[in-house]
Amino acid sequence: MRAIVVASSHLLLASFTALCVNAFTATAAETAALKIPNSQLEPLAFADLSGWAEDDHMAAFKTFAESCKAILPRRNPGREAGVMFTALQNICKLTKNYDASDKAKARAFFEDNFQPVRIATLGEAAGFLTGYYEPIVDGSPNWTQEFWVPVYRKPSNLIPIGRRRAGESFPNKGTVGRKFGRKKLVPYYDRGEIEDGALTGRNLEICYLKNPTDLLFIQIQGSARIRMPEGSIVRINYDAHNGYPYVPVGRPLIEMGAIPREEMSMERIRKWMEENPDGAKEVRRKNKSYVFFRQPQISSSEEPKGAQGVSLTPGRSIAVDKGLHVYGTPFFIEAELPIESGQPTTLFRRLMVGQDTGSAIVGPARADLYWGAGQEAGLVAGRIRHPGRFSILIPNGVDLTTPVASEVPLPPERPEFIVTNSHSTPLPRPRPKVEAAAQ
Repeated sequence: MRAIVVASSHLLLASFTALCVNAFTATAAETAALKIPNSQLEPLAFADLSGWAEDDHMAAFKTFAESCKAILPRRNPGREAGVMFTALQNICKLTKNYDASDKAKARAFFEDNFQPVRIATLGEAAGFLTGYYEPIVDGSPNWTQEFWVPVYRKPSNLIPIGRRRAGESFPNKGTVGRKFGRKKLVPYYDRGEIEDGALTGRNLEICYLKNPTDLLFIQIQGSARIRMPEGSIVRINYDAHNGYPYVPVGRPLIEMGAIPREEMSMERIRKWMEENPDGAKEVRRKNKSYVFFRQPQISSSEEPKGAQGVSLTPGRSIAVDKGLHVYGTPFFIEAELPIESGQPTTLFRRLMVGQDTGSAIVGPARADLYWGAGQEAGLVAGRIRHPGRFSILIPNGVDLTTPVASEVPLPPERPEFIVTNSHSTPLPRPRPKVEAAAQ
């Protein structure tokens, strides 16, 4: 016969579970708590941010307002629906009629609507910064002996596997398959197979470049301006990838001893590849990841659009981990960077806005700084691999606290005995811990 107290225990457990659910629901309704996994958060005052008062807040306001063009129309943001997105959307409504005609007013906008919070990965004191830019390279609409490296658009048999975010056309990382037959999916061609001609004859070519190093760098950056022989400009932007994880091209060069780690830069990589074409082919293929492009409807002079769908601002836009942060979030970054020279002596104290992402941008305090288009921007971007201090600007009203243990209901007392109609049986009790004797 089933024990009476066992049945009672189930009732008590159900009641306890209901209490916990109700307490959690009530807490969530009363306070909007921000949770960023694997991060440590430290609330600050704006006065604690080194260089905050000297920054150009008008430029930052314009960049934030650009993000608002994508935030305000969203009605079904999917997994982005949460405290951060909703709070940013409410602040974006204020930008429509806000007078940010001077630095003081623009600064007041951020100070009145946000609170700065230092953010870092758990156990780390600082974040990490890199740079990116938009290359400008020569190309041709047709294959020639000089222009022979194809730039491919997304193949029709390229299928992303798994869930996508609302409004996302193609994820920038994750599992990707290739249709094989009617139902079977197999891994897509890797970089080596594509370079060997796996996609030849599919009519996927957007244009042709002079060498594979140009294509590799464009794939790393995610966009480019291709200058045609007659002077016209063809714009290309990231559209899809082949499903393989990105391997930094500098890694094998360091392992080979070709370039010392402390001297690593895109400029050094390009120089080595030009001097070692056979070795360059081998190094490229260690990165099996391959990017496909599309032609965006933008002018030849307009800045490229980031993953948020708005035009990037040189020196103000950053790529962030979209799994942790909402596009449009402002970050104040403090660092010493190699901008004016190859040495990290330039004080960088600037309010940036998360408007883009990348497969290598992972972590709560990780950012890629966008520097613009062309050779000069490329030189600066290619030198940056440095630590930085991140402060995320959290909208007012977003709570950084979580329920403390004293607010969580305690479980009912554990019964001492199981009682049946005929007898009672003592329940086993946990043995008390015996502390080891002090040495």
